[in-house]
Amino acid sequence: MKIPKFIALTGLPILVGIIAACATSNQQPQTYKSLGIASVAAAPIYSIGGNGYRWANVSIGGGGFVTGVYPHPLEKDLVYIRTDVGGFYRWNAADKSWIPLNDSFPLAQKTYYGGEALAVDPNDANIVYMAAGKYSQWEPKGSIFKSSDRGKTWTKLKIDLGMDSNSEERWAGERLAVDPSNSKVIFFGSRHDGLWKSSDAGATWARVTSFSPNLTKGIGILGIAFDKRSPGLVYANVYGDGIYKSTDTGNTWSKIQGSPTQAQRMAVSSNGILYVTHKSGVSKYAGGTWSNITPDGKPAFFNALGVNPTNPNHLVVSLGQITSKILYSSLDGGATWTEKKANIDHTVSWWHDAMFESWVSAIEFDPKVPGKVWLTNGSGIWQTDNINANPVTWANYQQGQEEIVAFALAAPPKGAVLLSGVADVDGFNHNNGLNSYPSKRMGGIGPWPQHTYGITYSESDPSRVVRVGGVEWEPIHNGGTTSTDGGLTWKKFGSFPSKAMPLRVAISANNPNNFVVTLSEAQPIQTTDGGASWSKVSGLPNGAKGPWYWGEPLAADKVDGNTFYYYSEGKVYRSTDRGASFQVVNSSIKSEYWADLWCRLKTVPGVKDEVWLSLDWNGLYRSTDGGKTLTKLPSVERAHLFAFGKPPDGSTTPALYLYGKVAGMGEGIFRSLDRGQTWTSIGSQENPIGGEPNVMEASWQQFGLVFIGTNGRGIYYGKPDGSSG
Repeated sequence: MKIPKFIALTGLPILVGIIAACATSNQQPQTYKSLGIASVAAAPIYSIGGNGYRWANVSIGGGGFVTGVYPHPLEKDLVYIRTDVGGFYRWNAADKSWIPLNDSFPLAQKTYYGGEALAVDPNDANIVYMAAGKYSQWEPKGSIFKSSDRGKTWTKLKIDLGMDSNSEERWAGERLAVDPSNSKVIFFGSRHDGLWKSSDAGATWARVTSFSPNLTKGIGILGIAFDKRSPGLVYANVYGDGIYKSTDTGNTWSKIQGSPTQAQRMAVSSNGILYVTHKSGVSKYAGGTWSNITPDGKPAFFNALGVNPTNPNHLVVSLGQITSKILYSSLDGGATWTEKKANIDHTVSWWHDAMFESWVSAIEFDPKVPGKVWLTNGSGIWQTDNINANPVTWANYQQGQEEIVAFALAAPPKGAVLLSGVADVDGFNHNNGLNSYPSKRMGGIGPWPQHTYGITYSESDPSRVVRVGGVEWEPIHNGGTTSTDGGLTWKKFGSFPSKAMPLRVAISANNPNNFVVTLSEAQPIQTTDGGASWSKVSGLPNGAKGPWYWGEPLAADKVDGNTFYYYSEGKVYRSTDRGASFQVVNSSIKSEYWADLWCRLKTVPGVKDEVWLSLDWNGLYRSTDGGKTLTKLPSVERAHLFAFGKPPDGSTTPALYLYGKVAGMGEGIFRSLDRGQTWTSIGSQENPIGGEPNVMEASWQQFGLVFIGTNGRGIYYGKPDGSSG
């Protein structure tokens, strides 16, 4: 199954592993400020928003697909990573955490959270470049940014090209490189638009027209590598075609005969030998001759490649698929190899050993500490202090690198402060609080990895929780689980329709065994016995195509246990027989495809028949008669996300939170204490949470506490300064 490029996928590559224009912008350079601070698990550093709000990541230890790691050759502990959907980070050795470097980009520039490539200036420890662009179909196009302060601030350079950081071969290659002989020279190998060069440290760019190889669509030029010994010598990996070289800094190029055609990564050792991993093994190029140096001598898919900068004969390579036999080391330039077994030292309690085996993407030796090696893969970042041992002890370092993709959140009035449903790693009961990692994954739906698409609780008994999800390419399991202890333990549904993919769930206000589940491209279903048996719901259209769907079209009345609501294509549906059948009660809403995809239908605790509907740029609506009439709030120009939470002391009106645009106040995050008549800004300019926010919920335990789940930057929480939690 081919994964569509236009959908926002999770950072983990398990899905891929199993299912396997030359325009230059004329716009002026723009400067963006990142946080430049670490998110410490035990004592988080907050970004400050309006009204004294503080914002930080919920500590999950979630990781994600880290596609590259970059130790700087000049300075100890100066290390960067890139991720496929969660941006770029810099290592903070003082507390062993990762500092996010893209968080200043707003939602309108969400594409810049995609890490296509990164390059340090090998001659200046302060300068770093990033190529950022998640999907080439999005606007604005991807671009290259430059920082002169290690990623604290960025200047957009005058180059705009289609980039696809979450697409094919994202685990391979290094497309962006700075010439070690002349830092003014930079090359970028693009996926769609050939090879680009700057000769003035990124100020201007031009396509290299003398270089016209056969490009594989969507992958293009996968890697660039310089030979530090020989000024002017540079290699280019043209995926599907072969390795090319230039001896005059890219003015002319020639294909190296016999080079691997499906090369993954290249590295040039300090003695000038070119090493290449590819889909048939490992090769070296020395003295004008190629040699096959594949471990075990058998063709196999190899990807990650590290060459010791202080010992050119010391190599480490990794197989490029999910397997327990993944690492090999050589001390003689590939003549002989030793399999390196792994001993895993988990710093996140819910991680398991198999997460080390998920598609190793990059291996790099620390240039300043002998024996120290960095490794990144589909789960996150790993480090060893002694690559020469066997087994090698690897520790995972995830603090601050929260790349989780959130599908669903719930913040019940008692029990855990937050329940989260996420991609690939199930979801979590955050009973350890927001600043400590959860003890374990929820688990229980099916084989790992698995997604949780929907999670909710019964209004009359919040300890009764139901969640739905599964493995997207194999939805043949039991569809979901129920909990009677607030999400601490789970029990599978007794049955579930074969090959059905559940998307969202709503539970009766007064009967926890009665819930309705929407299905991907199929009729919703209903149960009255806690998932032991199911019946089709009548009166509703088929559900949206999943799993990468972010709408919330289904809700239960928070007072009347017989009543459920549903929205689709401009129509509000209502059921008064516990979800068995639905009828249209309102068809007056303007229907637009993209707005409907982002619909949010929510009800209000303690108030019968009060229904709210958001439709992104089409605004926010309120009904007090069960959806029969809907009134658009004139103050809201965009309702991307919204949520209700606990009222302030002395009030019975729920706090209303909005991620969107308010008339006269612009775009941002807002709170209203009078049902949307007036608003207060609570968002942070330095961290607008622009990395594709998917879902929003607010706490019913603590006034002012609100959560935003994203598509690659984890889950954020905001709270008033000085509040507990």
